Amino acid sequence: MQPVNVYALAAESRFNRFHRLILFWCVLILVIDGYDLAVVGAALPAIMKDMNIDPTSAGIMAGSALFGTMLGAIFLGTLADRIGRPKMIAICVALFSLFTAAAGLTNDPVSFSIMRFIAGLGIGGVLPVCTAQMGEFAPLKLRTRLVTLVFAGYSVGGILVALTAKQLIESHGWQWVFYIAALPVLLIPFILKSMPDSIGYLLKNGRQDQLRDIARQLQPDLAISEQSTMVGNPAVLGKQDTPVRNLFKDGRGFSTVMIWAAFMTGLFMVYALNSWLTKLMAMAGFSLGSALNFVIVFNVGAIVGALGGGWLSDKFNIKHVLVCFYLVGAIALTLLGYTRSTSLLFAVVFVVGASTLGTQLLAYAYAGDFYPSTLRSAGVGFASGVGRIGAIVAPVLIGWLVSLSLPLEQNFMAISLAGLIGAAAVTLINQSRSDSAQAKAAMAAR
Repeated sequence: MQPVNVYALAAESRFNRFHRLILFWCVLILVIDGYDLAVVGAALPAIMKDMNIDPTSAGIMAGSALFGTMLGAIFLGTLADRIGRPKMIAICVALFSLFTAAAGLTNDPVSFSIMRFIAGLGIGGVLPVCTAQMGEFAPLKLRTRLVTLVFAGYSVGGILVALTAKQLIESHGWQWVFYIAALPVLLIPFILKSMPDSIGYLLKNGRQDQLRDIARQLQPDLAISEQSTMVGNPAVLGKQDTPVRNLFKDGRGFSTVMIWAAFMTGLFMVYALNSWLTKLMAMAGFSLGSALNFVIVFNVGAIVGALGGGWLSDKFNIKHVLVCFYLVGAIALTLLGYTRSTSLLFAVVFVVGASTLGTQLLAYAYAGDFYPSTLRSAGVGFASGVGRIGAIVAPVLIGWLVSLSLPLEQNFMAISLAGLIGAAAVTLINQSRSDSAQAKAAMAAR
């Protein structure tokens, strides 16, 4: 009996109940992840007042979680391919839920920063794992759309923060927006029970029964017997033990560095706004409630940008779409500093959300699309981890600029420069080395 290539089954499958289950969990986890990461930005004005700290110190506090996300994305994202993705997802959910809640129990900047650092390990670790999981099982024709849909959950989490903060901070204090972050630990048993392991992990460990079950779910009409042998790409499977080194092989080296640069600039824009948008709007004369409304519009824009970008990327060249998004982000951020009309300002913030956070969500999908399946967690993990350098620098740098009392437009122009650099980095990536380009070439050659 001819062996069955499970990767090919996944690429050629039609979207069905199995895909919906993975999509459900990945979206829900990213909603929770987005909440836990954005919660500091929404509560920052209240925390600064309660702890009596200056903008520079507040920027360092906001950046502490981002340093954790860098380490989490690099090490936990890579480790997921060794211990199994469901186990790593469960570990990450436990870390960011419990330690975000613990941050609400603190009353000084140092202990707050320590709790946020530990939470950041889980926040950063789960992003590349969810990207890899959805990208691995998604039909090739829908891969970019499904991965960007997963990351749209991140923006929903940001919206939940703004809605929750408006109700809780004024009535119960900033601590309560952190306390409720502990609830997702209740989901861990269900994640472990229903989330499948990756194809590469199961092949490496010889779990043929589980692979046959996955194959039946991917293509229910295909006859898979108990004697069917499940296989992958032998040339790729042999490289699983050195995933980091392989990011630079087969002509991917320069493109990997450019992906890292694009992530640094994209995450710089995202976390500059995540940490300081509420405060900058408050500095412009808006109340806490009005400033948080901008956060909601920002995240709605991000969802539209991510889903729209995913749709455009499946129709056109994802690389060209991503370059355009970076450029629009740079322009929109510059306009944000000069817009005075409140109604027009909401429209500009919407575009900023679509072209900064939406761009970064699309960049995750692009990285997932670029690397082959057995390198996907490591590839996205390292891009996300190295990119966190931009995320760490952003809140501290903008905090320093805020402390200088510069005109508002100069703060936004400083953020917009990152968009131009990101567009240049993506332009230099060799798209012909991407996994999807090679998969399409292989399918066309049949």
